[in-house]
Amino acid sequence: MLKSRRGLLAAGLTAAVIGTIGVVSTLNAGAEQIPGAPEPAAAPAEPARSATADEPLLTPPSTLPWGERPHSIRTGRDGASSKSLKAAGLMAAAPDEESEEQAEERAPKGRTSRTTFVKSEKTTVLPPEPPPTSGSGAPATKPTVNYLYSVGSQAAVSDGAYASLTISKPTLAKTDYHSLAELAVQSADGSQIVEVGWTVDRTVNGDDDPHLFVFHWVDRKPTCYNTCGFVPYSKNIVPGDVLAQDKYARFGIQFFNGAWWVAFDSEWVGYFPGKIWDDEFTRTGLVQVFGEVAAATPKPCTEMGNGRSAENSAAARVGSVSYLNGPAVAMNIRATSEVYAVSKLTSRTFRYGGPGAC
Repeated sequence: MLKSRRGLLAAGLTAAVIGTIGVVSTLNAGAEQIPGAPEPAAAPAEPARSATADEPLLTPPSTLPWGERPHSIRTGRDGASSKSLKAAGLMAAAPDEESEEQAEERAPKGRTSRTTFVKSEKTTVLPPEPPPTSGSGAPATKPTVNYLYSVGSQAAVSDGAYASLTISKPTLAKTDYHSLAELAVQSADGSQIVEVGWTVDRTVNGDDDPHLFVFHWVDRKPTCYNTCGFVPYSKNIVPGDVLAQDKYARFGIQFFNGAWWVAFDSEWVGYFPGKIWDDEFTRTGLVQVFGEVAAATPKPCTEMGNGRSAENSAAARVGSVSYLNGPAVAMNIRATSEVYAVSKLTSRTFRYGGPGAC
């Protein structure tokens, strides 16, 4: 069995060079704020762990991408469900040991750029309910994973971006891989990417709850979920943790101090060191925010977002997209299939998703 996700993250600490500490100019959040957000504390949370003397832990910006001082996320007991977290007014919790040990980080992940997207690909990873088998017990064919997106994108040179996303618990069909929402910052050609968001993925997480995830690409090649060089910083939350459902929370990515830092809600979660990209990927050329379904068929039954159609005022939402030291936000908003839709509200906010083809 695999190590626990926290063990994998600790083992995945990557060397990085310490830079100077400074304050980066940011844009403040737009009109759509998170209801009931607690007041920020006077100082950022302490890091979860320190790196070795040869691999010192980097220091994040003093404020989160949206301009607030970091403070500790309210977390629940290990193994809490997304529903119980919501009921208790909490934001996140570590999964139980069984879910962690079932995790398979190397699972399918889609990619979209300004003009193209990965529509389908063969995979060696079987979905939770495998395809028909041959007489030998092996799959009759190598599974194909189909990707469907509802996406907002813009060519934008910046130091990073942030957005508010509805965290949902969409129903995932037994033969499908995942349903997620994310923010992605990319190089102009879409080859280098850092992602953060939430995902419902039984292959990765071992259950049907939404979990925080991070992911990155190097030269258009996928890596893996949650580890693969990611350096944890927060003592409260790590990628892979369960998130409360039906919440509206901020997700952010910012380049600072030689690394791409990932923020969620009220904390810096951790970072991908810039040396992963030979220190050449230091500003965005493209920013995207989208819902994504990875499915066994081109017309899946899996829900995207919260399962409500984009025309419904209660549908999942991407809101207040903002750039750090970048241009005005004017996203191109589109859906890549007839199964799921988008509904543009402003240049930086849209509803998306739907119940699927069934």
